[in-house]
Amino acid sequence: MAMQEDNQASAEAIHRLRTICMTLPEATERLSHGTPSFYVQGKRCFAMFVDDHHGDSNVGAWCAALPGVQQSLIEEAPEWFFKPPYVGHRGWIGIRLDRNLSWEELEEYVIDAFIAVAPPKLSARIERTQL
Repeated sequence: MAMQEDNQASAEAIHRLRTICMTLPEATERLSHGTPSFYVQGKRCFAMFVDDHHGDSNVGAWCAALPGVQQSLIEEAPEWFFKPPYVGHRGWIGIRLDRNLSWEELEEYVIDAFIAVAPPKLSARIERTQL
């Protein structure tokens, strides 16, 4: 039964992340390293979905972030945020989606990730609204 619940939680998490990402202007999705990844204009990745990455048992998202944000979030709420492998050295944040972080908060972090990598004219088109 726990495996079925884990699969449902993972399915809901990717659905929610995908919904948020694909509402952003000129966002695209494709697999990268076997995981759903989201890009600005098909070029620059701003978010990735991860599920039990190398056996870490986390369902989460890795998101681009502006300088200084990663360390601040990890210090403030280590139960939700972590330094992800591979992209953490570039300031990206890992967000645990299996720990009751609200979807509205996730939306804010994903929008910030999009803005961190999008061209200024495209970032200017962002309107922050709750889903």
